[in-house]
Amino acid sequence: MFKSEVYVKRRASLHKLMKSGIGLFIGNVEAPMNYPANAYHFRQDSNFLYFFGLDIPGFAAIMDFDTGKDRIFGDDFSLDDIIWMGPQPTVKELASTCGITDTAPMSKLEDFVRDALSKKRKVHFLPPYRGETKMTLGALLKENPCQMKTLASTDLIKAVVELRSVKEQVEIEEIEKALTVTYNMHVTAMKMCKPGVREQEIFGTIEGIAYAGGAGPAFPVILSINGQTLHNHNHNNILRKGRMMVTDAGAESLLHYSSDITRTTPVGGRFSQKQKEIYEIVLKANTESIKASKPGMSNRDLHLNACRIIAAGLKELGLMKGDTEEAVKAGAHTLFMPHGLGHMMGLDVHDMEALGENYVGYDEKIKRSDQFGLAFLRFALPHKPGYVFTIEPGCYFIPELIDKWKAERKHKEFIPYNKLESWKEFGGIRIEDDILITDKGHKLLGKPVPKTVAEIESQCS
Repeated sequence: MFKSEVYVKRRASLHKLMKSGIGLFIGNVEAPMNYPANAYHFRQDSNFLYFFGLDIPGFAAIMDFDTGKDRIFGDDFSLDDIIWMGPQPTVKELASTCGITDTAPMSKLEDFVRDALSKKRKVHFLPPYRGETKMTLGALLKENPCQMKTLASTDLIKAVVELRSVKEQVEIEEIEKALTVTYNMHVTAMKMCKPGVREQEIFGTIEGIAYAGGAGPAFPVILSINGQTLHNHNHNNILRKGRMMVTDAGAESLLHYSSDITRTTPVGGRFSQKQKEIYEIVLKANTESIKASKPGMSNRDLHLNACRIIAAGLKELGLMKGDTEEAVKAGAHTLFMPHGLGHMMGLDVHDMEALGENYVGYDEKIKRSDQFGLAFLRFALPHKPGYVFTIEPGCYFIPELIDKWKAERKHKEFIPYNKLESWKEFGGIRIEDDILITDKGHKLLGKPVPKTVAEIESQCS
């Protein structure tokens, strides 16, 4: 945990933003894999971590926005628990670590909520994403558990997004710790990227590094020679010369702050000329986007500029044609880059996504596009100091998408389909880094993971 003052300050900020009512925060509980006593690796709810820091299952908290008081609800460990787990702190001891003195057993939570409802007080809660939390909220509020997401408090969502979007120095330090582990994950993957090696071996090795150096992976590792599948979690392939391996992986720090880096490595350590040409295009989109990142820069504009770089590069290779500006405006480039440039990152690798992407990345003025590709941009707002963000352009040759667009003659004025047939086995390339928006510009976070052609080939040798 951070020092108690960090959590006290965060809650005080939330109290200032919320006008009245109570905030109900339900921490996560253990989730069984196949029987009750055999649980998945526990991960606390990120908002509960942010305001209370208690990384233990079975807790809840109330913030009273009228009185300014906070209370932790939880049960002391029993003797049976201690026999299996060893000596454990009391609820009061745990609550004191986040600056709260008022505690109560979990059985009293229902009484507190019932009293608030009887007095017509607004009960604010955030959208639940776990079935157990939906059931708990439904029982406490006497509502259909299936309606909990739609009944979540918009005021509380907006207030939490406002606070969590700007990272404190202690948070940036945690992200840097996670990136130290992630560096080791990626350079290890590069060294292992040799013909005859099974993807599973590399996946298992770098996931082990994430657990050895932090709290484990920040998200399921994406690692495949079929990089044209954006989130490929199949690790059954055997690496063979002539292919490239996309590794999109990150670790969590011990306090659960995320990192997210992607690198593309040629199997055997040497890019072919064809691979190098596409790689350099994606690398330029990555480095130019990082250079342009600063306060006030619209992430939508940053995204579209990266798309123009990719479209222009593909045009030079004869894989696109026509006016580049018009091609991007029409969305023709999304045949090759069908995703957004990046996303916010913090306690969640897609930070605060559970609260709703449109609350995090859009507002009343800037609305989400319905155009293919651009619709997948998770964040379109201007950057502010304190934002931590990923920059991850890519270029992919997806046979199924190429065939579909070709059959529909979609964007035929910009795409020479006859030239794409020989590229269907190419795969994909993605290059991703994590940046902090500073007062005057940006800072690349973490020890730089090799990403130029020369650096990657040297790392693999």
